[in-house]
Amino acid sequence: MPDQTQSAPLLSVSGLTVSFKTERGTASAINGVDFDLKRGEVLCLLGESGSGKSVTLRALMRLLPERRSRIAGKVLLNGEDVYAVPERRMEKLRGKAISMVFQEPMLALDPVYTIGHQIAETIVRHEGIAFADAERRALDLLERVQIPSAKRRLKAYPHEMSGGMRQRAMIALALSCNPALLLADEPTTALDATVQMQILLLLRQLQAELDMAVILVTHDIGVAAETADRVAVMYAGRFVELGTARQVLKDPQHPYTAGLLASTVHGNMRGHALEAIPGAPPDLTNLPSGCAYAPRCPHADAHCTAAPPSETWLEPGRMARCVRARVPAAAPV
Repeated sequence: MPDQTQSAPLLSVSGLTVSFKTERGTASAINGVDFDLKRGEVLCLLGESGSGKSVTLRALMRLLPERRSRIAGKVLLNGEDVYAVPERRMEKLRGKAISMVFQEPMLALDPVYTIGHQIAETIVRHEGIAFADAERRALDLLERVQIPSAKRRLKAYPHEMSGGMRQRAMIALALSCNPALLLADEPTTALDATVQMQILLLLRQLQAELDMAVILVTHDIGVAAETADRVAVMYAGRFVELGTARQVLKDPQHPYTAGLLASTVHGNMRGHALEAIPGAPPDLTNLPSGCAYAPRCPHADAHCTAAPPSETWLEPGRMARCVRARVPAAAPV
């Protein structure tokens, strides 16, 4: 059983499933995700492209297209069921209780309004204060996310800013109403390594200052190691491993996690070949009947292909969805 904390979690997700209608059939993007998130905690979703990370975030924000998607399960934010409230209530929750930093700020920011106007407009909408007061708050936010010449950038349009500054502005916009939960969808994609680290350190600093809970999506193990309290490894729309960052990255219990770690470039690899994971992620419109990773797994046997493996709770808060996962031996009496 998952670890139960004494206080109610900020976010509680149970049995979340998401599927999309496509020309090739129904794609099962999320296939039963369960987790809790405490206030002030950073959870990193790790996995290859197509594993379901970004879809999970959009499902939490209720941003998926209603006509083409089918969603089941329960998402409780501060005890409030996200999928039971009317859209008008959800519009109030977005930005105020839960906010999101998108992967590409150039597409997320409105090109016809200045950065300052977009931030101030969000504050006015959620808090009902005067626009001039909201603009002062916007300036303070741009300074907080360390944008140089913040007063001048307040009047800048998105295309007039560099990629790193746009991402900082996107973070300022997401934080404008002090959300309890921040969702960050690969916020450092397409940025160079130096700017990438600056953005990550900034996010971690702001998270600690504001005591926010954060769900960070990435396929970069280094990012997970630097920023996360807990790591959830996703494959074919499921959590296949969950635990503290140290547990998952130092002692992986799922072959997919081990494969991700082995295929990561690090400093002492000079002269050694990269151990890439063979094959490709499964077709979500035609998932195998057993473990979705079995066709790529070097340890797969008949047990793996017979049925999807159930969750094995190795200790409180530590889970692996694999028949080979090791449950620690009981301590001697």
